[in-house]
Amino acid sequence: MEHRTAEEPTPRHRGFTRSNELQARLHDLVPGGAHTYARGADQYPESMAPILVRGSGCQVWDADGNCYIEYGMGLRSVTLGHGYRPVLDAVAAAIADGVSFSRPTELELLAAQDFLELVPGADMVKFAKNGSDATTAAVRLARAATGRTVIAVCDQPFFSVDDWFIGTTPMANGIPAAAVAGTARFRYNDLPSLAAVLETEAVAAVVMEAATALAEPDPGFLEGVRELCDRYRTLLVFDEMITGFRWSAGGAQAVYGVRPDLSCWGKAMGNGFPISALAGRRDLMELGGLRTDRERVFLLSTTHGPESSSLAAFRAVVREYATGDPVARMEHAGRLLADGVNAVAAELGIAEYLEVLGRPSCLIFATRDADGKPSQAYRTLFLQELLERGVLGQSFVTSAAHTEADVAQTISACREAATSYRKAIEQGSVDGLLHGRPVAPALRKHAAPRRIDTEPADA
Repeated sequence: MEHRTAEEPTPRHRGFTRSNELQARLHDLVPGGAHTYARGADQYPESMAPILVRGSGCQVWDADGNCYIEYGMGLRSVTLGHGYRPVLDAVAAAIADGVSFSRPTELELLAAQDFLELVPGADMVKFAKNGSDATTAAVRLARAATGRTVIAVCDQPFFSVDDWFIGTTPMANGIPAAAVAGTARFRYNDLPSLAAVLETEAVAAVVMEAATALAEPDPGFLEGVRELCDRYRTLLVFDEMITGFRWSAGGAQAVYGVRPDLSCWGKAMGNGFPISALAGRRDLMELGGLRTDRERVFLLSTTHGPESSSLAAFRAVVREYATGDPVARMEHAGRLLADGVNAVAAELGIAEYLEVLGRPSCLIFATRDADGKPSQAYRTLFLQELLERGVLGQSFVTSAAHTEADVAQTISACREAATSYRKAIEQGSVDGLLHGRPVAPALRKHAAPRRIDTEPADA
């Protein structure tokens, strides 16, 4: 990237003509113009939502030939980099012998063994394709095992597209009130709030992320959750969709040393290949099997859950985590990036308005307006200026493919973007700087973007 000083922002020069044409056509054929709300055009500056055609490592190219350093990496599903050769080679070898069969394959056994070696707190595992499949199966299993219906859900961004959870969000249209009547809420790092729910409701399961990008457990919190669940005979379910293979190969439960009864996995398991998993105690998981005297649970039954390409990808990912320590590499890149961007913001006098936060392997950026309040408009301005300088991402979530050179290029882009950001702070608005409407939360009641400042969900 050509070097410019902070006083000489890079001029607007990237074209999005072909991407905009393709996006318009997508809106004609696909509701929302994307198959995931978090990937929607409304999550990016107006007329600046690249339609991608290929990727390699941490770089991607759009339909107009623009190249970007990508962050977020497939909604956190890619930790080794796009087109990672050992994964592709394993997949190619597996699918050459067929993809889907009428009976289980040896590959299913080998993948299950690999998984359970990573997660010693689990006795059994069942593979699926979507994270929501796994979390909803956990809820169903908990209700069957306990004979209760209430689910206590932590106040965290996202757990499932199914009624029991999505009915609690602003996008509850079409979901009967009865479907969410049994979903209660408690606050993270607040044991009394959980205790209050467990004391007043017969709760089947507590569903939560052990940690998030912005929230680490206070000392004793997770242990306290475990103790409360045991006291009230409630199952503890950890959502490891993001923390699995990003906090560690064994997930957050391995980092914090607290064993859940059930855990749900996905995203980085296959380095972008579609695979998820439900894992847990044998006595619970067997309720969905053939070796139980109790009434059976319809746990997970998917045509494509055991197809060979994703299981082969998963096994290749496991091998890389066993030999290459990708978590350390993505954390190294994240620390360099956070330190560099925060230093730029401090140098420009806007550190209280623009800030990189979170675990080094799962960074986000906070964007605040001139009054110090979270702002979608200022977020959009920052995204806009980064896109013009070859950086794509709704976050600064890194992968093991991000090199020190990639980080240095990103910090350089952030320096120029932060100069425009400082102008907006000085004038008290983004007027004349933002080219189009602000981005909007992915989960909102109405299609027309409205100013609602929340953390985006991977929905």
